[in-house]
Amino acid sequence: MIWAAVLVAGAGCYLLKLAGLSVPPRVLERPAVERIADLLPVALLSALIGVQVFGSGQSVVVDARVVGLGVAFVALLLRAPFIVVVLLAALSAALVRLI
Repeated sequence: MIWAAVLVAGAGCYLLKLAGLSVPPRVLERPAVERIADLLPVALLSALIGVQVFGSGQSVVVDARVVGLGVAFVALLLRAPFIVVVLLAALSAALVRLI
C-alpha cells in the first residue's frame, strides 16, 4: 500500500511538472503573472514561518520561538550573514527557554 502511494505521488509530481512546462510563454510573460510568480514564494515562506512560530497543534502560542523570530528579524535588518541570523535566533530562543 505504501509503495502504491509513493508511485502515485511520484506520477502526480511528474505530471504537475509537465503541466508547468507546457504553459505557453505568452501566458508567463504577462506582467501580472510575473508579479505573482515573484511574490508567491515570499508569501508561502512567510506563512510557513508563521505556522512554525505561532502554532502548536490546533492552538496559537507565544513562547521562546517568538523571541528567536524577533532576534532574527533584527539581525536581518542589520544585514547579518545568514548563518549568524540562524545562530542568534537559536541562541536567543534557547536562552529564553532556559530562563
